[in-house]
Amino acid sequence: MLFNSQEFIFLFLPITFFLYFFLLNRRLVVGAKGLLVFASLFFYSWWNIAYLPIILSSMLFNYVVGNSLNENFSKVKVSKKLLLGVGIAANLSLLGYFKYADFFISNFNLAFDSNMDLLHLALPLAISFFTFQQIAYLVDSYRAETKEYDFLNYALFVTFFPQLIAGPIVHHKEMMPQFASRWNLVKNYKNIALGLFIFSVGLFKKVVIADKFAIWATAGFDKAETLTLIEGWATSLSYTFQLYFDFSGYTDMAIGAALLFNIKLPINFNSPYKAKDIQDFWRRWHITLSRFLKDYIYIPLGGNRKSSFRTYNNLMATFILGGLWHGAGWTFVFWGFLHGAALVIHRAWKSFGFTMNSILAWFITFNFVNIAWVFFRAKEWDDAIKVLKAMAGLSGIEFSTKYAQKLSFLSDYGVTFGQWLHNINGSKSISWIFIALLVVLIAKNSMQLRESFKPNKWYLIFSVSMALYAISNLNKLSEFLYFNF
Repeated sequence: MLFNSQEFIFLFLPITFFLYFFLLNRRLVVGAKGLLVFASLFFYSWWNIAYLPIILSSMLFNYVVGNSLNENFSKVKVSKKLLLGVGIAANLSLLGYFKYADFFISNFNLAFDSNMDLLHLALPLAISFFTFQQIAYLVDSYRAETKEYDFLNYALFVTFFPQLIAGPIVHHKEMMPQFASRWNLVKNYKNIALGLFIFSVGLFKKVVIADKFAIWATAGFDKAETLTLIEGWATSLSYTFQLYFDFSGYTDMAIGAALLFNIKLPINFNSPYKAKDIQDFWRRWHITLSRFLKDYIYIPLGGNRKSSFRTYNNLMATFILGGLWHGAGWTFVFWGFLHGAALVIHRAWKSFGFTMNSILAWFITFNFVNIAWVFFRAKEWDDAIKVLKAMAGLSGIEFSTKYAQKLSFLSDYGVTFGQWLHNINGSKSISWIFIALLVVLIAKNSMQLRESFKPNKWYLIFSVSMALYAISNLNKLSEFLYFNF
C-alpha cells in the first residue's frame, strides 16, 4: 500500500487511527499496540503476502538473539561475541540471498566463463531497511545499550508502518521508549494537526513535483536513444530533483503519519542541495542512513583514529558498501566510490588548510552530486554514458527554432535549431528545474516548517489546499524510488 494511494489516505490511515485510540480509551493498551502491529503487517502484506513470513521470522530471530546478548534471557549461556557474529551473519545472509545472489552469480559467470543459472528471486519489500535496523539493535544489545522490552514493543519498533518500507532508519533507543511511554497513549491534538500538515506537504512533494520530474527523467534515461546537450542536463537535473522531492516527500508523509500516533521519527533531510561541500551534503541527505554507516561501519573500521591513509580507506570502504546497499549493480558501487573519493579529496583539502569561495563551493558540490546521480539512476552503464556524453556536448547541441535568427552564427560551430527538448518531451522542464532550484535553495524545508508550525486557520487552509490539489492529481499510482532499495 502506498502513502499516495486513495486506499491509504481514505481507508487504512483513518481506520487504524480511530481503532487505535478507541482501544486506548477503553484502557486496552496491549490490544491497541497489537492492533498497530497487525495493521502494520497488513500494510506490509498489501504488496505481496508471501513476504510476511520473512519479516516475521527475521523479527522473532533478532528479538531472541538481542535479548540473549543483553542478558534479558539470563539462562542463555553462550559467548556474546559468537552470538553477535551469528546474528549479524544470519541477517546479512538473508539480505545477500534475496538481494545480491544474482549479482554475484552473474559476476562469477563473467569472471570464470561459467554458465551458472540465475535465481531470479523477487526482492522482499523493505528488506534492506528492516535488516539494517535489526543489525543495529543486535550491536547495541552486545554493547549493553538496550533495555528490557517486551516482544510487542519490539514488534512495533520493527514493523511500525510509517517507517517500515523506506525509513527513516530508526534507532531502538529513540523509538522503544516512545512505544512504552504512557504519555503517548492519549490523543494529542497538536500532534494530530502537525502530523496532517507535514503529511500534506509530503504528499504535495511526491504527487505534484516528483512525479512531474519523473516523466522527463524516465524519458531521458530509459527511452531516448540520443540526447543533445540541453536534453542531457535536463534529464540529469530532472532526476536530481525527482529523487529529492520523492524521498523527502515520502519521509515527510512517514513523519506526519507517525505523529498521529504520538511517535516522533527522526529527521532525514535538511536541505541537502544547499550543501557547500560533500561532507556537508552527507550531514543533510538521508541523515539516518549516514548515521548508520558512521556508527556501524566507519567507526568500527577505525574511523579517523589511525593514520590519514587508514582514514581514507575507511571512508572509501564505507561509501562503497553504502552504494552496494542501495542496489546490486556496478553502477551503485561506482556511485558509492565517487562519493567516497569526493570525501577523501575534501578531507585532504581541509588538512592543507585550503578554503574556497562559498558560491563556487556550492556550485561544485551541487554539480558533483548531480553528475554522480547519473550512475545511481542509470539501469545500465550505457545509459549513464549516454547521458554524460550529452551533458559534455559530445552528442550535439540543439536550440529552439525561436532562437535561430538571433543565434544563427552558432551554426558555424555545429549548433542546430529544432524542436525544443523533443527527445524527452520536456519543453517545460527547464522552467520546472529553475523553480525547483529556487525552492530548494530559498524556501524553508519541512522540518523548519515543523518548528514554526502553529495550529491556526492559516496552516489549516495551507494544509487542506496542498492535500486537495495533490489528491486531485492522483491519476495514477507511482511507487517511491526508495522502495526499490
